[in-house]
Amino acid sequence: MHNVVCIKQVPDSAQIRVHPVTNTIMRQGVPTIINPYDLFALEAALELRDKFGGEITVLTMGPPSAEESLRKALTVGADRAVLLTDRCFAGADTLATTYALATAIRKIGKEYGQPDLIFTGKQTIDGDTAQVGPGIAKRLRVLQLTYVAKIRTLDLTARTIEAERRSEGGVQVLRTRLPCLITMLEATNQIRRGAMADALRAARAQIVKWSAQHADVEDISKCGLKGSPTVVKRVFAPTARAEKAVLVEPAEQPAEALIDAMFKYQPRLEADLAALTGDPDLKQF
Repeated sequence: MHNVVCIKQVPDSAQIRVHPVTNTIMRQGVPTIINPYDLFALEAALELRDKFGGEITVLTMGPPSAEESLRKALTVGADRAVLLTDRCFAGADTLATTYALATAIRKIGKEYGQPDLIFTGKQTIDGDTAQVGPGIAKRLRVLQLTYVAKIRTLDLTARTIEAERRSEGGVQVLRTRLPCLITMLEATNQIRRGAMADALRAARAQIVKWSAQHADVEDISKCGLKGSPTVVKRVFAPTARAEKAVLVEPAEQPAEALIDAMFKYQPRLEADLAALTGDPDLKQF
């Protein structure tokens, strides 16, 4: 089987800063990492390859520096890596990104074999839209399973897959046909470290680099800023609150101590609740 895993190189969110004048994200000097959610998608693909054999192609779109993230994916066991890089892709929102990635996946299918499964993380930590995975599935006209927590069964003969999907109401067990796209949740598996042989192979590997022309992108106007209807008006850091948090010391009756503290620091709350319940003695609740 052939699985394609889409990853993204993102700035380490723990070290992101916002420019005080322009209100834009300052990326200079901020280390980059593989989007954490994508690592769980990669591990899911690796586990299936361990069981059923086949190959894994890792794909990303980004600047030339994104090659570093692809080599990390090769280090943990991916078979090949494709970097979609071109100036015309810069500034892409999710609509333009899915157009470019879907086009590249079609090219991958022609070059290396049609993918049985396409994996992505549930979302990225820089955009947090969760739109790219479903957008790729829509453009490729394949079925999709989102927010997957566990792959139960995979039948390559019948071309079906069964997975557990988390939802607000609990867990759904869904079965669908291949090929399909899966977005994986976090903490769904244990990400492997990779073998020494894979690390040596990754260091020597030739990363496949495709421009828009090499990826068979037909309409450049659908890429990058030109193909992005989304406009970010402003990015800003939340204003720090003037009030500091209050620590409620442990007591024999912790619930009563907490209520007393709430009413002490929020005097209007007691009056509002008394008016709402019609009972001035709120502690009986």
